[in-house]
Amino acid sequence: MQDQMNEDLMNAISGVLVIDKPVGLTSHDVVQIVRRGTHIRRAGHTGTLDPRASGVLVVLVGPAVRLSEFVSASDKRYQAVISLGAATDTYDAEGDITRRGDYTTVSEADFEAVLKRFEGPIEQVPPPYSAVKVSGRKAYEMARRGEKVELEPRTITVYDLELLEWAPPEAVVDVFCSSGTYVRSLANDIGEYLGCGAHLIGLRRTKSGQFTLRDAIPLNKLRDAFEQNTWYQYLIPAAEALGDWHTVELDNEHVELVTHGHRIPAEAGSPAQARAISMQGELVALLELVSEDQEWQPKKVFLS
Repeated sequence: MQDQMNEDLMNAISGVLVIDKPVGLTSHDVVQIVRRGTHIRRAGHTGTLDPRASGVLVVLVGPAVRLSEFVSASDKRYQAVISLGAATDTYDAEGDITRRGDYTTVSEADFEAVLKRFEGPIEQVPPPYSAVKVSGRKAYEMARRGEKVELEPRTITVYDLELLEWAPPEAVVDVFCSSGTYVRSLANDIGEYLGCGAHLIGLRRTKSGQFTLRDAIPLNKLRDAFEQNTWYQYLIPAAEALGDWHTVELDNEHVELVTHGHRIPAEAGSPAQARAISMQGELVALLELVSEDQEWQPKKVFLS
């Protein structure tokens, strides 16, 4: 009975762990470490980082996993190291070189001019070695078997590309982009446009939604906290995962209405969606604007 009560208590814990993922682990590996360390079964990340990439990995714990679809859609920021002069079949350093080209004719000004061509809404084809599914099968599984992989382009948005360091054949680029962007594809496409080929040799995510590296705890430090049972100090309230959303603060009466699925009045000029917060700072619900009635409709309720 006591064990069941403890388990129920643990599974009621809800929040966000922002982790600085090291190179060498998959995002799923990190989630498994969190599950074992917290003893909470419900945990999930909000945007895959390849094993060769490091940086900000947002992991939702407990009931907060229900925020996944919203947090996953947040914009991302990366520091990418691109190597000019060779294209690979995986678009990164793990693959086989498919062609080489002369990068010595590419100037810093040329490279910066090409970066600007990739800013804004663009059509991007995911890498053949990716987890995108084709007829129910993962593209990378098909590619490893030597099967031809044809992926459909998707619209993404690159808000800004800034050259941080120019040391040919390498270039370090700050990439600010929408969710769903493959930086590997971006590196490959830049190489194609320049005519010399290029591939990604380093990637570090510096921001995911509202969270930056300043918010992230190194994984080895979090592991120590699991052993010492002090990891709770790193748990960020679930409401902060959508810190950039419009906020509606509810009094006790409105908390009661919202948790029972009832609509509440919305102010004129309200955006299409908002997070509802109690006076104690707890995430009560996600709200959707019913514009014709100027009312908030609870979309997902987190307090019962």
